[in-house]
Amino acid sequence: MSEHDTPPAVANKVAAVTLGFWILKILATTLGETGGDWLTMTLGLGYGPGALLLLGLFALTLLAQLRARGFHRGLYWMVILSTSTAGTAMSDFLDRTLGLGYLRGALLLVALLGGVLAAWYHSEGHLSVQRIASRRAEGFYWMAILVSNTLGTALGDFLADSSGLGFAASAGLIAAVIAATALAYRFTSVSRVLLFWIAFVMTRPFGATFGDLLTKPAAHGGLELGTGGASLVLAVLLVAGLLVQGLGGRALSAPNARSRRGRAGGTGPAGSAR
Repeated sequence: MSEHDTPPAVANKVAAVTLGFWILKILATTLGETGGDWLTMTLGLGYGPGALLLLGLFALTLLAQLRARGFHRGLYWMVILSTSTAGTAMSDFLDRTLGLGYLRGALLLVALLGGVLAAWYHSEGHLSVQRIASRRAEGFYWMAILVSNTLGTALGDFLADSSGLGFAASAGLIAAVIAATALAYRFTSVSRVLLFWIAFVMTRPFGATFGDLLTKPAAHGGLELGTGGASLVLAVLLVAGLLVQGLGGRALSAPNARSRRGRAGGTGPAGSAR
């Protein structure tokens, strides 16, 4: 494959990190959690079989993404969604079926994410999510996203169920971390890569609080939609967001054209490793 062919074939396949990216990410990962719970718990499939099934779905969507020659909005977000559903089932399998517990499961996933990022840096020489200029870098990108969504699930479960903080205090703590990350991006020179992955992990449990609002019984302040009903509502919202992009308005998340030129800039907590 020629030098002329390789970078464009991969560079435009990653969404730019904008405010809309984070909105869609929260919707997709929340849908992944409610959908994963619906499959493993409501339908009674179980965490182990559910994790295997959803990992298979992730593998299929990832293969389609890697084989694609350009950015396909629906496909990109389908892979994000599949990482979230698989991450939900894998986290529950580690924490509950294997008995690791939320804290040990989260620490294991922190180490695993660090290993993926270290291998990515060793291979590519950077960790920028806006410089995905090879299929190998794209593979690391998606592996890091899968582990991050799994970690976010375990961390959210630990804060809400095992830390003693409770639902409301945990939601407040998560929101504070996200706000601090945004302020650090705006006013400091802290590594954009570090800030991106902090935000990516923390928006997972942040979205889960929205999922809890939809699924919790009315007596506990929820809308009592159940995992199936909540998944339907979230799917409609996600599709609506994607349709808004396709109707020609200002894109909520667009192909990351900057990566074609190898730039580390962009909107949101991302960029080159520093």
